[in-house]
Amino acid sequence: MGIKIIATASKMPARTVTNCELTEFLDTSDEWITSMTGIKARGVCGSPDELTQLAAEAAKIALDRADMSLSEIDTIICATMSGDYLMPSMACCVLEQLNTLYENKRDCPAYDINAACSGFVYALDLADSVIAAGKAKNILLVSAEMMSRALNWQDRTTCILFGDGAAATILTAGDNLKYIRITAEAQIKPLFTKANTNTPFAASEPAFLEMQGQNVYRFAVKTIEREINLALTTLNLQPDEIDFFLLHQANTRIIEGAQTRLKLPKHKFPTNIQNHGNMSAASIPVLLDELITSKTIQPGNRLILLGFGAGMTCGTAVLDY
Repeated sequence: MGIKIIATASKMPARTVTNCELTEFLDTSDEWITSMTGIKARGVCGSPDELTQLAAEAAKIALDRADMSLSEIDTIICATMSGDYLMPSMACCVLEQLNTLYENKRDCPAYDINAACSGFVYALDLADSVIAAGKAKNILLVSAEMMSRALNWQDRTTCILFGDGAAATILTAGDNLKYIRITAEAQIKPLFTKANTNTPFAASEPAFLEMQGQNVYRFAVKTIEREINLALTTLNLQPDEIDFFLLHQANTRIIEGAQTRLKLPKHKFPTNIQNHGNMSAASIPVLLDELITSKTIQPGNRLILLGFGAGMTCGTAVLDY
């Protein structure tokens, strides 16, 4: 493998919405939401372009932590399913914002990748290939989601689950990535309803995200167990040789279910869903940054990163920090 992580950063929206605030207009309770999902609060962007700003700010912090300038970045990849625009790409929007922050402007490839909640690991795989091909030395990987724009805030089965946020990861050539596998089971069920399927001139009804919670739970727990065991077997590793398992933060019940089936200690499965909700492609890199910033993750730690999401996609990476 050809990459290593040299810096991370994350940025959350200025506004935090608690479960108690949701009870003001939803027939639900803080106790019920917490018991069913593990979520206590989530960030919600307050303006259409706040996500780009968050992503650019996270990128700037990551570059500063890496002691790098924007001019040293060869490619920008953004993992997202909810960028500010259909086009241009979120990566191009971030590059434009960054060019306002640096004296030396940058002109480099910038593009998005959408693998839903597996997007960060899919983007790692793509970055590994780009660096291995000699097309880039340093890559800025941005993960940014504004899931709040896709929610029906009167639907208590979905709007309680998601949050907004952004993370940035600086990648360069190295041998820290020991294993990566991305896959999809091609279970295609559109997550958005009421989308316009008529002519381009017909008015569209609002399109909202819908969830099939039980199906997602079964897929996730089964897939997590299978993919972690496959990664360990491929590398001839024992579970106790992994310091932390960073899973997509979809629901604490999924994480606890996987941990129980794998018969591994709870402390190896850190979570931040309590404060952020499900941030789709941003969930793993935000968690990674928070654990690095708090020094919970130390140099030399071996990690498994595993994302799962719509498609149904899955991405698993084993890397040394």
